[in-house]
Amino acid sequence: MKTPKIIELSRYFDPRGNLSVIEEYKDIPFKIERSYWIYDVPGGESRGGHAYRKNNEFIVALSGSFDVVLDDGKAKNTYHLNRSYYGLYVPEGIWREMCNFSTNSLALVLASTKYDENDYLYDYDTFKIMSNE
Repeated sequence: MKTPKIIELSRYFDPRGNLSVIEEYKDIPFKIERSYWIYDVPGGESRGGHAYRKNNEFIVALSGSFDVVLDDGKAKNTYHLNRSYYGLYVPEGIWREMCNFSTNSLALVLASTKYDENDYLYDYDTFKIMSNE
């Protein structure tokens, strides 16, 4: 799977509170090597603004909502995440930016690689050249 995609996660309903699950290779198409979360984003701020050479991600709005703008070098698509049982699969080689965070939003990001500063592409012009090769 190399195309961004919204994936619906399993939901288990219970009067005491609901539960959802994310399992590597079952719900998402990669092994989870790293997880991190983004929170307390001030109004009007955005996160991301880069692409990865090798890393794949799965992004879930655990609380609140935000937009994820994805750019493959040819077209941009915006995904609005606002439910904890939906996540966005983002393959490597896609420019991503997260914006329009609601108050108290919490974004969980599962990554296919350990942190590697050399995997990041921060220059959009370089990204455009690489995405058109």
